[in-house]
Amino acid sequence: MKLSILDQAPISKGYTSSEALQFAEKLALLGDELGFQRMWMAEHHSGPSFASSAPEITAAHLAAKTKQIRIGTGGVMMMHYSPLKLAEVFKTLSALAPGRIDYGVGRAPGGDHHSIQALAEGRPYTPNDLYDKFATSLQLINDQKTNDPLYNKVMASPHQVALPEAWLLGSSGNSARQAGRLGVGYSFAQFFNGDMSKDIFDAYRTYFEPSYFMEAPIINVTYAATVAKTKDEAEFFARPIDLSRLFLVKGQIRQTMTPEEAKDFPLSEMDQAIIEKNRKLHLVGTATEVARQLEQEQRKYQFDEVMINSNQHSYETRLDSYRLLAKELI
Repeated sequence: MKLSILDQAPISKGYTSSEALQFAEKLALLGDELGFQRMWMAEHHSGPSFASSAPEITAAHLAAKTKQIRIGTGGVMMMHYSPLKLAEVFKTLSALAPGRIDYGVGRAPGGDHHSIQALAEGRPYTPNDLYDKFATSLQLINDQKTNDPLYNKVMASPHQVALPEAWLLGSSGNSARQAGRLGVGYSFAQFFNGDMSKDIFDAYRTYFEPSYFMEAPIINVTYAATVAKTKDEAEFFARPIDLSRLFLVKGQIRQTMTPEEAKDFPLSEMDQAIIEKNRKLHLVGTATEVARQLEQEQRKYQFDEVMINSNQHSYETRLDSYRLLAKELI
């Protein structure tokens, strides 16, 4: 099974933003060494929990440090940027690391309404054009004339460079057909809401048209996972992530607490019920247990690749999760 990494540069309690980004480099080097397929950086704005606000910059650094693993964004939030800027950023990355760059985009804001307004410099925002914006950026990356006259008198520099792989992210199925029509990869965020279905993936494959960016349909699915040598250890390390998701449901954004703090954190019956319901979004167990579950889901839903998001409090625990899974699946 192809195995990949999604990193949000989480800032756990007691750590700094700089440490979170420096850890991304360690994680990329480990992924490169162990044979992971790709590593993507997410985009999050205006919060204390994640340091990955400029994934394309981190991607440039990681690409320079690694040798084989594909590096990209999962994703850059295209609502905030011009198609020309997106094209020039990823053409530059692809020129610097030809054959190893992924241009992954999402339609979400990656932040609250204050972030959206600030990134747009206070201008009104209309989200109806995002698929068109993505299509325009793909045309500019490929040195083509666009369907938008605004961009037909400009050239996206650098010119005539290796194409990145292009991917469209989704968490509800709404983007599946569009990804197929545009001939790009489809990345499903199972860890976000757990609504994966074979119908979504069948729709993507049905509508897929080969493109300069991808000859055949490719689907990857992102899971949150906590893996340890024993089930009890995994449960101990997973508790802070379960609590972070609980806080998010309540509209609270907090840094990931230590497992020791999480173990004794007081919960109401309703809190506990929410945690148990959300466990479908978080795979917890030994490497063998989690690997078997991933293999079963791959057979059921027929996706091509698994991407793991592992956000435990300790950086060493996070590295161990990836090491243990790689030993089982790669």
